[in-house]
Amino acid sequence: MFIVGFFSWWYGPGWLQRFGIAKQHISSFFDYFSIDLLIKTYFSPFRQISAGGVSGPIAVQMRAFFDQLISRIIGAIVRTFMIVAGIITIAVTVLVEMIKIAAWGLIPLAPIVGFVLMAIGWMPWLV
Repeated sequence: MFIVGFFSWWYGPGWLQRFGIAKQHISSFFDYFSIDLLIKTYFSPFRQISAGGVSGPIAVQMRAFFDQLISRIIGAIVRTFMIVAGIITIAVTVLVEMIKIAAWGLIPLAPIVGFVLMAIGWMPWLV
């Protein structure tokens, strides 16, 4: 009775719980990197609080224009690296979670495989 209950939980609610955990890990990385927000603000100035218009002589306006231009270029470069790092991290996380979900179905077979290997006398250090 215990074994039947174990397998019915393992391949039913347990597997659904594993899917939920995987979904939570992936969504936490989506939230951490905020790729959609990085794309929306791609050419926004990088850490520049006073990015508004500047009035005054043409030299002051040109200086402000180039300051904002450099800040936007730096912002685009930093956001590009963050987007690429986020995409790579999310892709690796999806792959790892898929492997974990596939392994979830095979874990109950491990004691059986171990017993069979023990019965035939297999020793991994002699391979």
